[in-house]
Amino acid sequence: MPITQDLSATRSFGASVDFGRTASDYRAFRAGFPPDFFDLLAKRGWALPGQSALDLGTGTGTIARGLAAMGLLVTGVDPAEALLAEAKSMDRELGLGVQYRIGTAEDLSEANDSVELVTAGQCWHWFDRARAASEAMRVLTPGGRVIIAHFDWLPLAGNVVEATEELILSYNPAWTMAGGSGIYPAWLRDLAEVSFHELETASFDLPVIYGHEAWRGRIRASAGIKASLETEAIERFDESLAKLLRKRFPSDPLSVPHRVWIATGIKPSDRFPA
Repeated sequence: MPITQDLSATRSFGASVDFGRTASDYRAFRAGFPPDFFDLLAKRGWALPGQSALDLGTGTGTIARGLAAMGLLVTGVDPAEALLAEAKSMDRELGLGVQYRIGTAEDLSEANDSVELVTAGQCWHWFDRARAASEAMRVLTPGGRVIIAHFDWLPLAGNVVEATEELILSYNPAWTMAGGSGIYPAWLRDLAEVSFHELETASFDLPVIYGHEAWRGRIRASAGIKASLETEAIERFDESLAKLLRKRFPSDPLSVPHRVWIATGIKPSDRFPA
């Protein structure tokens, strides 16, 4: 039976989630936003070289690094020090210069009207969304842009994602992220309610290739497993997932369907009035 994602419960579940515990698996196995995502931002003029950018919930810096590679001046903010340590290490390997600091999307230290682009990738659902939207509006320069982006696996009837989500729920019934469509219309309302305008969305689908070991690592790095379960349960879950893959999805590697989805808006200015 299909699982329906309950976003209304996500904030309460998030109180028990610590992504810092997932840092090593997060770095090794969580696919960052694909090159096509950054190509889309460039082609639409949503992110431009030389702009100042603030990446909220930056994690291991997947969006921050991509923006820096495009020539933006980027600061990444996240409450998990362990994830920021991984982000800095990955940046050093690539010779990129993102600035990182510990902080939250709901209480930013940046001055009013101080950055030209605010991004939030794969994290908006964890925030107090009204406060995060208000803070994004406050720190953006007039005419500045906010981008909320998600890069989600897609549970389809009988596929490996659906089976994996069912297994996660058998170990962690409190997990709220199953059954997603990769589309988030409520994020548009979040932006509209703090007076962002010129609201737009964009999306595209693509497969992500995972070997069995990599898929297990990706799932361990999720909120439902390593970020919220105890060590013994994590190990038992991982063994169960390995058995499930061998029995029901023996092809290795796996082609896992994903969707990129973006919501964006502009802060009003004299040039772009509300």
